Amino acid sequence: MYHALIEQYQRTRHEVNVMFFMLLAFLAIYFLPIGQARFDNAVLEAIQLTHWYAREHVVLCLLPAFVIAGAMAAFMSQGAVMRYLGPASPKPVALGVASMSGMLLAVCSCTVLPLFGGIYKRGAGLGAAIAFLYAGPAINVMAVVVTAKILGVEMGIARALGAVLFALLIGALMHLIYRSEEALRAQGSTRGFGGGQGEKPTSVIAALFALLVGVLVFANWPAAQTGIWLAIYEIKWGITACLGLMLAGLLVWQWGWSIKALAWLIGAIAAAAAFFPHTPELPVFLAVSGLLLIASQRDSDKLWASESWGFAKQILPLLLGGVFIAGFALGRPESEGIIPASWVAAAVGDNGLASTVVAALLGALMYFSTLTEVPIVEALLGAGMGKGPALALLLAGPALSLPNMLVIRTILGTKKTLIYCALVVVMATAAGLIYGNFW
Repeated sequence: MYHALIEQYQRTRHEVNVMFFMLLAFLAIYFLPIGQARFDNAVLEAIQLTHWYAREHVVLCLLPAFVIAGAMAAFMSQGAVMRYLGPASPKPVALGVASMSGMLLAVCSCTVLPLFGGIYKRGAGLGAAIAFLYAGPAINVMAVVVTAKILGVEMGIARALGAVLFALLIGALMHLIYRSEEALRAQGSTRGFGGGQGEKPTSVIAALFALLVGVLVFANWPAAQTGIWLAIYEIKWGITACLGLMLAGLLVWQWGWSIKALAWLIGAIAAAAAFFPHTPELPVFLAVSGLLLIASQRDSDKLWASESWGFAKQILPLLLGGVFIAGFALGRPESEGIIPASWVAAAVGDNGLASTVVAALLGALMYFSTLTEVPIVEALLGAGMGKGPALALLLAGPALSLPNMLVIRTILGTKKTLIYCALVVVMATAAGLIYGNFW
C-alpha cells in the first residue's frame, strides 16, 4: 500500500511538472512582443549572427577541429599525455606544456573546445586541460600584435602578460580546488595502462598532428593590412593545400591508406576549388568528410571517425544554440540586440569596480571570433569606456562566450564550469582594476 502511494505521488508529480513547463512555454510564446522594433531586431540579429557563424566558422574552424580531436582520442599516446599533462605529472611541466600548446593554436573560444575535450578525455589533468582551454583563444600572438597597433603598445603588453599569467594561475587553481578528485583520477588513468600493440611511433603521431593543426591554422589565417601576416594570408590556401597533400602522403606511408581512394578525394577537392574559387568552405568540407569516410571503412581507423563524429554531436548543437542566444542578447559586432549598446557604454564608462565587472561579464557572454574583439574595444573606448574595463574585456572575451560555457558544462559538469568561468571573470576584473587605476 505504501509503495503504491509513493508511485502514484511520483507519477502525479511528473505530470504536474510536465503541465507546468508546457504552460510556461505557451505563456512565453503567447506574450512574445512581436512587432516591437527592438525585439524584432534582436531576433534578426540572433539569426544573422548564427548564419554568419555557420558560414564562417563551422566548416573552416570546427570541422578540422573535430578531426583533430578524434585523432587525439584514437592515436595520441596515453603514456605521453599522462607523462606531460596527466593529473600526476609535475604541475609546472603540465601547465607550461598546456599553455604553450594552446598558444600555438591561436583559435577562438569555440574552436578550442573539441581539442580541449580530446586531451581531457585522453587523460590530461584538469589543471593542464583548463590551461590549454584558456590559452588557445586568449594567448594569440597576432591578436596581441593587433591590440598593440590599434589600442597602443601599453594595452598590448598588458593583454599579453595578463593572458599568459591567467592560463597558468587558472589551471593551477583548478587543480588545487579539485586535487583530491584529480588524485583518484590519476590512479584510475594509470591502473592497467600499457602501450597498444598497434601504436605508431611518437614521431609519426607528432607529424600527423602537426599537419592537421597546420591545416586548421592556415585555413583560418586572418586578414591583415601589412607585413608578413598579409603575405601569408595571400598564399594561405596554397600552404593549406600543400599541408593537405603531405597529410595524404603520411596516411599512405604510415597508415596504409589506399592511394586510389585518396587520389579520388584529392581530385574532388581540386575540382571544387577550381569551379568555386570564392567558396573555400566547399573543398574543406569535402576534405573533412572524405577523410572521415575513408577512415570509417578501415577497421584500424574506425575509432578516428567515430570519435570525431561523437565530438560533433556533442558540441555543434550547443554552439549554434549558444550563438543564437548571444546574438539575441547582445547582437553582432557594431550592432546591438535586445540590450541597448548605450546601456553597455554607460556601464563601462570609468575605471571603477562596477564598470570593470560589467566589462568582464560582457566579455564572458559575448562571442568574439579571432581579432574581432579589438575593433569592438576600440569603438567602446571612443564612446568613453575606461581602459581598465577595456583590458578586462580583452582578457575575458576571447577565452569565454555563452556557447563556449554550454559546451564546457557537458565535458566538466556544472560546478567545474561555473568555477572556471568565475575565475576568469574575477581575474579579468582584478587585472582591469590594477591596470585602470595604477598604470
